[in-house]
This record gives sequence, C-alpha cells and structure tokens, in this order.
Amino acid sequence: MGITKKVTVLAVGLGLVTLSACGSSDDGGSGDGGGSKTVTLVSHNSWAVSEDVVAAFEKQSGYELKVLEDGDAGQAVNKAVLTKDNPQGDVFFGVDNTLLSRALDNGLFQPYEAKGAEKVLPEYRADEDEHRVTPVDTGDICVNYDKAWFSENDVNPPKTFDDLIKPEYKDLLVVENASTSSPGLGFLLGTAAKYGDEGWPDYWKKLQANGVKVVDGWEQAYNEEFSGSAGGKKAKADRPLVVSYASSPPAEVIYADPRPETAPTGVAEGTCFRQVEYAGLLSNARNPEGGKALLDFLVGKQFQEDMPLNMFVYPVLEGAAVPAEFTEFGPQAKDPETMDPAKIAENRDQWVKSWTSLVLK
Repeated sequence: MGITKKVTVLAVGLGLVTLSACGSSDDGGSGDGGGSKTVTLVSHNSWAVSEDVVAAFEKQSGYELKVLEDGDAGQAVNKAVLTKDNPQGDVFFGVDNTLLSRALDNGLFQPYEAKGAEKVLPEYRADEDEHRVTPVDTGDICVNYDKAWFSENDVNPPKTFDDLIKPEYKDLLVVENASTSSPGLGFLLGTAAKYGDEGWPDYWKKLQANGVKVVDGWEQAYNEEFSGSAGGKKAKADRPLVVSYASSPPAEVIYADPRPETAPTGVAEGTCFRQVEYAGLLSNARNPEGGKALLDFLVGKQFQEDMPLNMFVYPVLEGAAVPAEFTEFGPQAKDPETMDPAKIAENRDQWVKSWTSLVLK
C-alpha cells in the first residue's frame, strides 16, 4: 500500500509520521548471517511503527531492527530487483499485488512460511505453493475529495469512475504516474477492471479530455496538489480530487490540531481498487534467521494491531482489532474493483506502456 501512510500508509499512506527503528549499535548492515544481531528491513517511505512495538520485537527475537526506506513503493521494488544479488537488507516490505509478479519473476525472495501465516485471512494469501511472500496489510486505492471545496462550489462530489469524466469535474482530478507510483498503478488497474482490456484506454482519453493532471508520486499529488489535505491547504492547492486511499480521511482527522469531529475529506467508493501488501525474505539476505524472525513478527497480533493508526492500512490477520476512529473515518470499500494476480502479471507491463504513450505523450 504502499495501500498502506503508506498509506499505506496511507499506501499505504499519508507519509505524515515515519519512524525508523535502529539499534544503538550497527555491525555495518545485516551482518554475516553467522552472529549478526541486526536485521535490516527495506521498505517504501511509508513504513511506520510504534516504538514500543519495535522494542517488543527486539526483546523477543534478540535482534536489533534497522529500517531502510527507499522511496515510493514502485521505486523501492524496482531498486530491490536491481540489487537482488547484493541486497540492502534481509526482508523487503511493501511489494503489493500490482507489482508482486515482477518481484517473484525476478527471484527477489526465497521461500519461508512465517509462523502464524495460517491465521491470515484466505483472501489475502498469495504464492501459497512456495511461500515466497507473507501478506502483511490491505487497503483500498480510491479517489478522495475535498468536502469543503464541493460544498462551497455547490457541486456534488463524484461517486464512481463514470462520474470523473463528467463536465462538472473538469480540471479537478490529480493522479499519480502509473509507471512510477503504486497508487497510480492501482488506479490504472481499477479502470482496467471496470472497463475491460479494450475499454480502459478510451476511458483514459476521456479523463485526459476532462483535464486530469498526472504527477510522479503520491506525496506530490496528495500533499502539494490536493486542496483537501493539510499540506495542500498550506500550499494553496487547487485540485479537490486526488487518487489516494480509503484510509486517508482518518489520518486527516487524527493528525489535525485541533482534531475535527468529522473528516474534511471523503472517498468516492465507486473508484476503489483493493491493494494487498506483502513482505518477503530476500534471496541473498545476509541474516536470513533474523529475517525469518521479523516475518513471524509482522503477521503477529501485536504488529497487526499497531498498523492501522501508523500506516493507515487494515490488518490481514484474522481477529486483529482495528481502532474505532479508523473504522469510523476510513471504512473499507464495500465493493472495490479487484483483479486476479495472474491477469495483472500478464497485462501490467503492456498496460503501463500503453498508458504512458496515451497519457504522457
């Protein structure tokens, strides 16, 4: 998510709070695998976790946790693939269902079935024959809208993909580049799921004619271009529609001072695409035992219940509790678009190539 602030998380994420957990001592990376007491997690820049949860992992496992954040989810995955023979760490977190086949086809991960993985809800599992990845979180990529803008301009906010191409929403939407951004790619896949292999290009032509703006990544789209975000208000942004996450509105509430009673942003539920994020043990990890301990922890109840208010994503563990304010302001979409991972693998690269030619020409 990269759903996840990430969002998440908000992808997956909002990127409002990011904590890197590093031990007071460092042996120069993930160590030699023989006696290293540092385990290194490589992630996108939406990774966030409570300090007491990190402390719990370190106490339980005996390993110090080092976190390396490496940009947007799409960028992080690409870099991990390029450096797979000499990886930056032991575990990679943040590859989602839109990019999973790229990671697997390039041999990024080695098999390991995390302890407790059998408690992950079945709909989020993947690669069950080889167990190269472990599901960690889920979220919905959706168009968010600025409630104040639509109220002040006496316009009803959009609800569906079809609405976004109507004249009343001309020059209002900002999206992320599908070739460089996880939410951007998720939104493209959502339109492909909605309109089919042949219909999505025509839909994007209509979006383009209706003034859609494309930027590189989520941070720029949400915090600089979207008028409904805290960052957008400061920047005097003028786009009241943005591709973000269904979990972005609760973050706007939780991080506001003073905290409002209702979220200043809303979600167009008919534009959502379901995202699942995974973690895996890197193929050439120097501390594989530490990596395995970390994967076990990521699917454990303590970490799973810590995620919602840190990375603004939903847990995948059966029975994991979600905070009341999270469900109140950021409920999961009731009927999001989905796509079989095999179809994503078969079509993603060509769709992105076609999208780039069509939209960025």
